[in-house]
Amino acid sequence: MTFRRDTAAGLTALVLALAGCSEESGTGMSAGDEARKPALVQLLGDADRAMAADQLADAGRKLDEARRLDPDDPALWVAIARLRFRGGEHLTAIEAADRALELGPNHPPALLMRAVLVRDAHGFAAAVPWFKAALAADPYYRDGWAEYAATLGDAGEAGAMLEAVRKLAEVAPGDARVPYLQAVLAARGGEYALARSLLARSGMAARGVPAALQLDAVISLAEGNADSAAVILEGLAARQPSHAKLRELLAKAMLASGRGDELIARFGPEVGLREASPYLVMLVARAYEQRGDRVSAAPLLARAMRRASTAPVVLAVREGLPAPTAIARQAGLAGDWDTARASAQALRTRFPASADVAVLSGDVLLGAGDPKAALSVYSVATKVKRPWPLTRKAVLAYVRSGDEALADTLLARHVAGEPDNAGALIALAERFGQRGDWMRAAQLLDHAIALGAGHDPDLLGLRLRAARALNQPDEARRFAAWLAEVHPRHLAQR
Repeated sequence: MTFRRDTAAGLTALVLALAGCSEESGTGMSAGDEARKPALVQLLGDADRAMAADQLADAGRKLDEARRLDPDDPALWVAIARLRFRGGEHLTAIEAADRALELGPNHPPALLMRAVLVRDAHGFAAAVPWFKAALAADPYYRDGWAEYAATLGDAGEAGAMLEAVRKLAEVAPGDARVPYLQAVLAARGGEYALARSLLARSGMAARGVPAALQLDAVISLAEGNADSAAVILEGLAARQPSHAKLRELLAKAMLASGRGDELIARFGPEVGLREASPYLVMLVARAYEQRGDRVSAAPLLARAMRRASTAPVVLAVREGLPAPTAIARQAGLAGDWDTARASAQALRTRFPASADVAVLSGDVLLGAGDPKAALSVYSVATKVKRPWPLTRKAVLAYVRSGDEALADTLLARHVAGEPDNAGALIALAERFGQRGDWMRAAQLLDHAIALGAGHDPDLLGLRLRAARALNQPDEARRFAAWLAEVHPRHLAQR
């Protein structure tokens, strides 16, 4: 059995990475406002361009001018929300978005902002009514159609995404996001030559848009141009050192281009850490095989065959991390939780509106053995975003607090909002299995297998237990054989 991740997996989250980073996005004003308030349009446009160039202080000055001009315009507050979010002031960004919606209940950009915030915090299904409200308020709203298409794509709704992209092409045929989104769809369908052509037509990779550069790298990998992909991914990984998927793609490109020695030098120390993903461990193992070192490869391959541990770990300090984050991690690695807590608290005092700081603080509190305090802080972060890693930590905190029911509820809500997340499906199935509800566990595991998680021995072992508990001998034999295939005995015993 070959342990591999399909190239298309590198497309995960590509679409949503586009949100807010294209210079095609508008000022947050409707067409009627643009005709009625040219001075405000100019200031908001200047602020938008400054944000695109990462000149946040200059954008803030432009918005201050706009606020003096018309403090009650909803478009202004949408722009303020965007600026605050870009600057890491996530909670005050939500307040600004609420203010925009209060001033303009039917203002399309305010409705779109609420849709994006709801999507990030509560998932696709909860956000759909807000997207539809924004598009009902203005059927020709280009940003609305672009964001809606991106969200549909991230949710795996390829057909609906295609329809939304077609609508965007109708209302804004010159918008660069049209060929970009078409390129994502083509790449997901394995039509890489078409994807390359569409991406070039968008011009977004040439302008350095991160999502477009990542798509460029994925296409290059699929076309066999691993060297080109590695160059692109090295630049992106340097800009986003904590982006795990980018690092895995980079490792894949290095292996495919025959740079196994460089791969081992760069990622070898990392795969010794408990936090390392099975996929990255497998890539380093293959690099050892590439140089003919099977003795070093074998134990890593055995590790890669096992799903990543769900036990909590203290994350390592990596190059490129902000100093306060690195200090907290280093203290945690050393078991000095008093220093870690003091560092995290200092950050919260300095950046009280940051969801990222709240997550870090919650992590430190959980590591220090105070799960209830960790949950209190995590709840602040979940007002802004609720990614799977945060849900997993909150579930652990609930379990450690003795509240198993809330842990189950939180997992079920995450699966409902993100039904194609194999990790969440398996975690919820494990909870059902612990309670003896093997029918529901089997249904969740079958869905995870359909999503491509069938290489996971732990998943297959749990599915085998479910088949036996449900008195399904044929299914039990099938999964026992499958488990033996993906977890060879000679490899497991090395």
